[in-house]
Amino acid sequence: MIKMLAPYAEKYMSDKPKFPFGLRWKKSPDEWDKTIIAVSPYVLKDLVLTQDTEPPASGTETVQQQNFKIRLAHSDDRINNASLLVQRMYRKQGYDIPGIQRMPDRITLMASQNDSVVGTITLGIDAGEGLLADENYKHEVDLLRSEGRKVCELTKFAVDQARGSKRVLAALFHIAYIYGRVLQKQTDVVIEVTPKHALFYKRMLGFEQMGPERLNSRVNTMGVLLRLEIEYVDRQIERWGGKADQAQGERSLFPYFFSKDDEVGISRRLLQG
Repeated sequence: MIKMLAPYAEKYMSDKPKFPFGLRWKKSPDEWDKTIIAVSPYVLKDLVLTQDTEPPASGTETVQQQNFKIRLAHSDDRINNASLLVQRMYRKQGYDIPGIQRMPDRITLMASQNDSVVGTITLGIDAGEGLLADENYKHEVDLLRSEGRKVCELTKFAVDQARGSKRVLAALFHIAYIYGRVLQKQTDVVIEVTPKHALFYKRMLGFEQMGPERLNSRVNTMGVLLRLEIEYVDRQIERWGGKADQAQGERSLFPYFFSKDDEVGISRRLLQG
């Protein structure tokens, strides 16, 4: 259950959200059960962006129209569907990993298109049970804790590379940010990734390396710990959020994030969830 933090709850529960560019609010429980946001329609560029490829050069993008919804994976069925995507995408890279497990200090978000899961990410809060990153990087995470930092982590991130997009990636990361930063007051986020994927997170989101390469026993491959100060994300969303059409030359994902005004409505929906 999401905690209603006093400074934010009154604002988010009272303000009437406004959604430009086709953003639509939940209409009925039967139609969009646990839908946080639905985007329809959007003209998307750079439709597929994998962790190992460069964005297309200007003028060479594939322009398509795409609709998608971001939902909380609150039921066993949705958790299973998200797990299948994670396992399928990781298996393509040669990794055999366990599925997503429901835990009280974690939320799983899923992006769906025509009832098919095209992306998912899980956010864990350090609320007494520790983080998965403690298994390989407890010393590094403890350093943050000793400084009074509030640390959350991202895990089980996967996007169907044939159907994903910058907009889908940005929506998943932004809603995870809203839950962690706005609703739970976290100051830092960490993520364990393979060394070859580290550049993607550094370039697209501003992560910095915090720990050396070590064997990650959960996926039986070498991994590295990355850290992102969430205050940096605050500034980037303030500067770039909702401005994809004005961000020529900006290579990060932040122009594809929602605007600060849209955060109000999304936060309200999360509080109601």
